[in-house]
Amino acid sequence: MVGRGELTETAWAAIAPLLPAHGRRGGQWRDHRQVITGILWKLRTGTPWRDLPERHGPWQTCTDRLYRWRRDGTWDRIFAHVQTRSDAVGEVVWEVSVESSTARAHQHSSGARRRRSRADEKRRSSTQPTRGSGAVGAG
Repeated sequence: MVGRGELTETAWAAIAPLLPAHGRRGGQWRDHRQVITGILWKLRTGTPWRDLPERHGPWQTCTDRLYRWRRDGTWDRIFAHVQTRSDAVGEVVWEVSVESSTARAHQHSSGARRRRSRADEKRRSSTQPTRGSGAVGAG
């Protein structure tokens, strides 16, 4: 029985060949499946890494593997493979959604001040108006 958020045997069989070989100098890596399950648990729940259950191994191992595989492109390869495979058998529905709502800004958010304020004039502030504002001395 596979628990909620756990990798099924089918899913594991699809991604296992795409993972890097175990270990480097210094020792063997913790089991990939256990670590991936920990990463998925963290991403699904949104809790801090330090709250990762012990069954997934040390949280430092999971974070290290997540970031390392992101840098070396492992996650991209897994995603591309799974997406291509699922698309080939018709499991992916390609749907495009366009939202037509409009975001409006307040009238005062239109840009920076066009001229110096009176207070700046009195203090002879060194603050310059923004470029292209049309103010004297802009530049």
